[in-house]
Amino acid sequence: MTTDKTLSRKQRRGAETIAKRSAGKPGQSPNVFDGINFLVTLFNQGCYAEGEAFARQQIKRFPHHGFFWKALGLMIRSQGRDLESVEPMQKAALLLPKDAETHFNLGSTLNDLGRLNEAEASFRRALELKPDYVEAHSNLGNTFKILGRLNEAEACFRRALEIKPDYALSHSNLGVTLRDLGRLDEAETSFRRTLELKPDYADAHYNLGNTLMDLGRLNEAEVCFRLALEIKPDYEKVYCNLGNTLNALGRLHEAEASHRRALEIKPDYAEAHNNLGITLKELNQLSEAEACYHRALELNPDYVEAYSNLGMALKDLGRQNEAEASYRRALAIKPDSAISHSNLLFTLNYAASHPPSYLLEEARAWETGCISETDRRVAHARGFSRPTLTGRRLRVGYVSADFRQHAVSYFVEQVFAHHDAARLEVFAYSASATRDAVTERIEALVEHWVPVIGLSDQKLRDRIEADEIDVLIDLSGHTAQNRLGVFALRAAPVQAHWLGYFASTGLTEMDYWIGDPILTPPETDNHFSETVWRLPRTWVCYEGKVEAPESCWQPTADGTLWLGSFNNLPKLTPATFALWAQVLHKLPEAKLLLKTKGLTEERNRQRIMDTMASYGIGNERIELQDSRITVDWASHMAYYDRLDIALDPVGGVGGGTTTCDALWMGVPVVSLAGDRMASRMTASMLDAIGRPEWLAGSEEEYVAKVTELAHDVAGREVMRTSQRERMASSPLCDAKGLAGKLEDAYGAMFEQLAEIVG
Repeated sequence: MTTDKTLSRKQRRGAETIAKRSAGKPGQSPNVFDGINFLVTLFNQGCYAEGEAFARQQIKRFPHHGFFWKALGLMIRSQGRDLESVEPMQKAALLLPKDAETHFNLGSTLNDLGRLNEAEASFRRALELKPDYVEAHSNLGNTFKILGRLNEAEACFRRALEIKPDYALSHSNLGVTLRDLGRLDEAETSFRRTLELKPDYADAHYNLGNTLMDLGRLNEAEVCFRLALEIKPDYEKVYCNLGNTLNALGRLHEAEASHRRALEIKPDYAEAHNNLGITLKELNQLSEAEACYHRALELNPDYVEAYSNLGMALKDLGRQNEAEASYRRALAIKPDSAISHSNLLFTLNYAASHPPSYLLEEARAWETGCISETDRRVAHARGFSRPTLTGRRLRVGYVSADFRQHAVSYFVEQVFAHHDAARLEVFAYSASATRDAVTERIEALVEHWVPVIGLSDQKLRDRIEADEIDVLIDLSGHTAQNRLGVFALRAAPVQAHWLGYFASTGLTEMDYWIGDPILTPPETDNHFSETVWRLPRTWVCYEGKVEAPESCWQPTADGTLWLGSFNNLPKLTPATFALWAQVLHKLPEAKLLLKTKGLTEERNRQRIMDTMASYGIGNERIELQDSRITVDWASHMAYYDRLDIALDPVGGVGGGTTTCDALWMGVPVVSLAGDRMASRMTASMLDAIGRPEWLAGSEEEYVAKVTELAHDVAGREVMRTSQRERMASSPLCDAKGLAGKLEDAYGAMFEQLAEIVG
């Protein structure tokens, strides 16, 4: 049927003639055939209101004629009044029980109204009457898809294509279903076939772009989205997902513009508000991001992703209690939201307001909430057949989304470079679409590079099992883009976490958590669901880059002592500010310098100033610098010359990479050994470089150690030039040594399993 909305004058005169004829003459029966033709003409020309009026007229004359009820329903529905159209369509179905099209029309209307079970029944009746009814097979597939019965939906679309192989719409719908099933390669094939048949099909370009984005092929996805916009310039969904692609490519300002264009077209587009918030957060515009998330939630109060993203923004704004509440709201709506639960765990660890036992309980709840009881039972019963290590190498897989410019890769790259190829066959399973120079280097260091973007947990588990991995290492924990679901399903005989997270994963199927005697002393064992495996040395190694600038530090001429931290804001807990205030009171000549992202936010600045003021520390003793004050890595490292002494945060999550950077630039770092792994990272590093004197056991010791260092100006002058050499020759920079100890650990874990199984 055509979609023109008006009749030409000639067509209208013809229609009027038919109408007059159909009305009949006085004393004569009206001409039913002419009435039917007239209604068809009106429908084809888009004259739905006129058609409705004429159909009602004919029903008065022929109340039991099914066609006029059928026409009335279609005319009403074509005016957007779906609910009102149901009654005449149902009447038509009763009067025309063997008319497949009537049942099809009713099914399509019921489907659009969300009355899916009734829609299914109508489509099935249409197909009983006309088994080769292509559109009915296709629309039944759409109903199944909405019902979540994806396998049945796939069967319907494939049946439609058996009947009509060049039916572009069914190829497209099949592609959408295959994407939802996680069969992305097949989905791509379906969308490409759709576009062969209908090159100007904007929806197919859009869906192909989504699929390519899922596959991590971001540049190709961008091309598809731009092609869709050439065909349909005001396609708001395309602008939204183009923005997501540009965000993933690191082109944040272009991403922002794309999301804003989507909102120009559709101001009440909740998803675009949410995605704009994500981009603004990446741009460190946290207050604006928060406003975007709130607007998304005004439009869609049950928007789980927006609650989760809002929580992340609130965390970075230092409003930890509000962040926790936002995550819990997301989980109240969708209890199995793995991302929301991981974000909650991450924030709870930073907040430092809960004991480790509570954090472990929450971590275990991730598994019970996100992995079905059946899957957990099957995972626990899984067995693996692996030969002994005699005469072969141990097959080790590392799973991470951070094989790129990221703190994890900063530590792991050197381990990969020093793994003994005679002992280990290394697989790197990369879960991120982002690629950069670090990615290229890491890929070159491993024997098997396996991109896993787009693979479901089950498919990735199966791939890892097919690779016959002996020991599988998680490098993410509950951080972004983690694949803990794969570990929960048991992908390898030995599974362990190392490096990327600061607490227990909570997984029953995670066998080991790799630490060291300082980081994870025996008294912390009950913080973990895993068995703690302690390496006989610090658990990390730092690549002290020779291209780092030499320290040019000098004591200030006016005697000001600069204390400070370049750690992320969420690490700066209330306990941290309280302790630092004690230090500043003890050292009246001292000032506090903080440099990190988020300090362009006035609310963050004011919160810090107000907190310190509450302890009697005036604004004149505090300097706040956003991380963007330094434009590159070298200038960032050189900025450490501003610090006399670095202060490690306390209570929650302490320094990691930041501690190493400060030490490499010759800055002494004072730390308080906490009661959990997250607050003991600097302790392990200080022990590794032979500086246990900078590690305090109490707040009083912390203040005393900073004071002692402050007064030892001559000692600090010597240290600034000698510390790098000392550190370079320490275990903290011994990548080869760490690689060897990890290899020993992996082998021992595997051998222990063999003994247990045997």
